[in-house]
Amino acid sequence: MYISITQFRAQCLQLIRQLEGGGEPIEIHRRGKVVARLLPASKVEGDAIPAWEQLRGSGELQMEPEESVLQASEFEAAR
Repeated sequence: MYISITQFRAQCLQLIRQLEGGGEPIEIHRRGKVVARLLPASKVEGDAIPAWEQLRGSGELQMEPEESVLQASEFEAAR
């Protein structure tokens, strides 16, 4: 939905209720330019899954656990 700031101000509570009921996102514009977007909350705060847990299981192991990406000579060069 595309709505002006003036219309949004006049219908704010009604628009939020529509959004809560599964309505489409609302783009609020001023003089033809979008200045804000109102989106439905995807989850209740505090229930969000931390980023590191969202990534769990998405990686791919390219080497054996005992292998190193560094050569033994590179360890000597660092001393």
